[in-house]
Amino acid sequence: MDRSPARLNLEHLKKQAKELIRLYRRRAPEAYARFRHALPAAAGRSDAQIAALDLRLHDAQSCVARDLGFASWPDLRRYVDAQLPPGKSKADRMRRWLQLVYAADVAGTTDRANPRVAARMLTEDPGLVADDPYLACAIGDAEIVRRTAMSDPTWVNRPGGPLKLPPLVAVTHSSLLQIAEFQARLHRCTRLLLQAGADPDQRISSRWPPGTLDAPDDSNPLSALYGAAGRNHDLELTRLLLEAGANPNDNESLYHSLEGSVTTGLLLEHGARIAGTNAMYKVLDDENVAALELLLRHGGDPNEPARNAPLTDCGSPLMWAIRRRRSRTCVATLLDAGADPLIATPGGLSAYRYALQFGLTEVAELLRERTGDETLADDERFVAACSSGDESEARRIQAGRPDLPGSLSPQQLRLLPELAAAGGDDAVRLMVELGWPITVRGGDWDASALNHAVFRGNASLTRFLLEHGAEWTEQHGFGDNAAGSLSWASCNEPVSDGDWVGCAQALLDHGMPLAIPDRDDPEWVLVAGRRKLFSDEVRDVLLGDAS
Repeated sequence: MDRSPARLNLEHLKKQAKELIRLYRRRAPEAYARFRHALPAAAGRSDAQIAALDLRLHDAQSCVARDLGFASWPDLRRYVDAQLPPGKSKADRMRRWLQLVYAADVAGTTDRANPRVAARMLTEDPGLVADDPYLACAIGDAEIVRRTAMSDPTWVNRPGGPLKLPPLVAVTHSSLLQIAEFQARLHRCTRLLLQAGADPDQRISSRWPPGTLDAPDDSNPLSALYGAAGRNHDLELTRLLLEAGANPNDNESLYHSLEGSVTTGLLLEHGARIAGTNAMYKVLDDENVAALELLLRHGGDPNEPARNAPLTDCGSPLMWAIRRRRSRTCVATLLDAGADPLIATPGGLSAYRYALQFGLTEVAELLRERTGDETLADDERFVAACSSGDESEARRIQAGRPDLPGSLSPQQLRLLPELAAAGGDDAVRLMVELGWPITVRGGDWDASALNHAVFRGNASLTRFLLEHGAEWTEQHGFGDNAAGSLSWASCNEPVSDGDWVGCAQALLDHGMPLAIPDRDDPEWVLVAGRRKLFSDEVRDVLLGDAS
């Protein structure tokens, strides 16, 4: 294989991967050997064991990428995409590189940063940043930073470079902080800049759409601290900025620090204000009791009213915890900190009844112990039985109330997509079998159960819903259908181990038309006349070329 970066061609690489998986399916020894050498899952295994792994195209793509020194096929794709045809200027190449170094709200694109690919490009072209001091901030070239600050003391607070970044923002938002060899260098640059008089509260406005690099979104400023604490979750940089006087109340850092939890405690110790940031809700998006306890110890209000939809539909952190189907331990932590167990939704549903509605029987019992018994109507008992997967109880109630589920309220009916979004497969299947309207929309992005199942790469539930009357044309709140859900999810993989290939095949088997190649761009396809981008493996299935 020619490993020369200049000769990498994505279509050629795709063909290599397809040929490798064809050889594997023919039980060719050379395919087993190559997988054994490059794919971690096959390392040290016999031919028979590798055959039993039932490897697929994405495994072959990973093998091709690793043979070329990339950690993954997406990394290889981003690398190839960043290359420019002959005749393009160094400035063009440098702009492509910056889109790998900085996330979209800084770089002004919709792509995520990719520090691994950015580091590889820099290794292959060390002159890429030349003597530009702003690019030196991105990679942690302390000598250029020191020399520039000494020759021009005002530079340390002056935005510039291709992305118009102040120096500290250029350092703390650099995704290269996520690579060990760059961390110490970027930390040193931060110290140099602060010692030279850089304002620790340097900030920019967001370039994330609808903002752009030339017309940033002034309503959403992004601080240097946000880059350190909320983007890169870098404890040392966060400490340096806070000790230099950075304001922890920038409306972004605390909220986004909870995605990593590494810098949250440091922000709180330096006076980060919890109220009004939605941090008490953000921490409940995942099962993170330790972070919840940390916020509560620093004054987090377990009864803080929500500021925006869809949080306001719940009304309090306790109700949000229930909607997010958090554990009894998590809910008990809120209650022990003073959360009002008598809180109700804006529609008047108590926390106890709300927990039953989401099938959280242990949480409901905990609340009953605090508030006493409540009498439930037939429809509520039916919903509770369905949501908890208690088929015999649900059918017993339905036998006496044949109008169920047809007479349920719109709020109750929205539980079907809510539970599909939360992975409550057993409850969803039972609801559908008992006659729940299958196209009802709900969840954070107002989508049908089918759209939520496709988004999660839940092929089994996708096929079940389609077999029971769901249609691929069902819309969601972003103005698209299940093909659009499949497009975004297969490219971004929001859930680990999602089977978007299986979802694609299920959609094709139940009426979605095959895709047609886009003549203007081979990476894109047309589905029912709408232009879409999918992962390679899903694209092949939709084109009818998955062999």
